[in-house]
Amino acid sequence: MKNYPAACRKYGVKATSMWVGWSGPAAWNFTEGPATLGIVPKKWRKMRVRQLKDGADLAAKLGMPAIITHLGFIPENPTDPMFAEVVRTVRDIALHCKRRGIGFWFETGQETPTTILRLIEVVGTGNLGLNLDPANLILYGKGNPIDALDVFGKFVKCVHAKDGMYPTNPMYLGHEVKVGTGRVRFPEFVKRLREVGFKGDFIIEREISGEQQKKDIAATVKYLRKLI
Repeated sequence: MKNYPAACRKYGVKATSMWVGWSGPAAWNFTEGPATLGIVPKKWRKMRVRQLKDGADLAAKLGMPAIITHLGFIPENPTDPMFAEVVRTVRDIALHCKRRGIGFWFETGQETPTTILRLIEVVGTGNLGLNLDPANLILYGKGNPIDALDVFGKFVKCVHAKDGMYPTNPMYLGHEVKVGTGRVRFPEFVKRLREVGFKGDFIIEREISGEQQKKDIAATVKYLRKLI
């Protein structure tokens, strides 16, 4: 661990943040997802809070600016008692991060833009931000990523360069596709990011494997260089 900063300098690697996961079941879908993902399900919450705090400790030691995670299916109704529980839990983790001088950023996906903005403002610790995954907003049918920037644009710290299609079967997520071939509309998306003052990093994410993944990532690098 102590050699990590030197290794990054040697090989020209820039670590933009640390993505911290959690143990237990995780079903990335509409049917089982609400009961398994993130810190929303009570059954797994205590364990996952500890894991996120441990991740924050490691991130701080490595000089990372923030940790990132998926919070799960945050209730959209602000009067839902579960929303208050999520607020208390996120504030607990965020204050732990703040004491270590780092941020706590949420990857978009299972929540609407308005819901995630509400959570950030109600928690109010000052070190919260977003890892905007524009494809996730589409895959989950939660919003248009270009319009979403009107809602939470000032909180976007980094962006997943990922594309996808809206769900047409309401029991299943939409499907991911190569950047530039889905519904994100990257030329407009990148333009709008500039307009809201985004100066962070684009992290290419292609959730397939094998040679096609390598080809798609290489093609995305070329594509994004023309836009950025």
